[in-house]
Amino acid sequence: MTLNQRTAAFVRLGAYFRAFGQRPNERQYTENLDPAVLNRFDELIVREKAHNGWFTEENVRRAFAALGASMTEAGFAAWLAPYTMAEHSAKRVGLILAGNIPLVGFHDVMTTLLSGHTAIVKPSRDDNRLLPAVIELLYTLEPNLSGAVEFAPMKLPKVDAIIATGSGNTARYFEYYFRDLPRVIRRNRTSIAVLDGTENDDELAALGHDIFDYFGLGCRNVTKLYIPTDFDLNRLFAALYPFHPIGQHNKYANNYDYHKALWLLNGESLIENGFLLVKEDTGLVSPVGSLFFERYNKVTEVDRLIAERTDELQCVVSHRHTPFGAAQHPQLNDYADGVDTLAFMLSL
Repeated sequence: MTLNQRTAAFVRLGAYFRAFGQRPNERQYTENLDPAVLNRFDELIVREKAHNGWFTEENVRRAFAALGASMTEAGFAAWLAPYTMAEHSAKRVGLILAGNIPLVGFHDVMTTLLSGHTAIVKPSRDDNRLLPAVIELLYTLEPNLSGAVEFAPMKLPKVDAIIATGSGNTARYFEYYFRDLPRVIRRNRTSIAVLDGTENDDELAALGHDIFDYFGLGCRNVTKLYIPTDFDLNRLFAALYPFHPIGQHNKYANNYDYHKALWLLNGESLIENGFLLVKEDTGLVSPVGSLFFERYNKVTEVDRLIAERTDELQCVVSHRHTPFGAAQHPQLNDYADGVDTLAFMLSL
């Protein structure tokens, strides 16, 4: 297969993703999309919550929409333009995927196939239904890709290279176990937001998506806020109030209640509004249902911290970095952990 053929298949898949991202009664631009496929995925999306309580219909559709937004002819052309996509022998690339948010490993699979390799996928047990359905659809759209993805739900078979995503502890294990292979090993990361005090209400409301989308479980979710010393937190609470229904989700509410009780028992100072615990803390990663914050005098203090802890950060939301509300809408060249996986694939 040529690169153009592979790319065209993902462009067609992107059109379906954009449709999956909308509820049936809101759907537009379904021309040339198979109604039977739309119906089948609508049922799959609604059922997903029964398998993983975090994967609500809203969040699964959000993931499809975010992926599909960049999967256009123009998006792929801009992404692939800097690379030399020469013909090469196909390698078997092992992909050990995370499962914290829906389809979080899809980009690795897509990059593997676009570069002409075979993906040997070990999915997370938390997300092992959506991706196989997507790959089945991809095969229908482009039969020449059939067999380009192999799923290995148990032990990963022999591979020529590996991309593995896990916690800090599992990353050390991966580094040792796959030490003889070309590899990309990812660790836990989080995201922060830096306010300068000039943010308007719309920007603060958009920040709510960076905090609450996917219940805050993604590495691109903001878990720490840096604010000027004179910033009024009441402005933030007012802007975030429209997200209060999240507090009705059972798993989220359990986390909220647990950490509220724990911190109160420890005599720690909290600000809370029934769906978000806001706590002044030097840590970067706040638990689900909470948000850490620190005040600063000069933004250069925060810049220094970002430079020192860049290996712990996925993205920074601010006027000078990722725009407010855009953290969960990465472009095709926004690589996890800042590691260019397409260049890695082409180097094999």
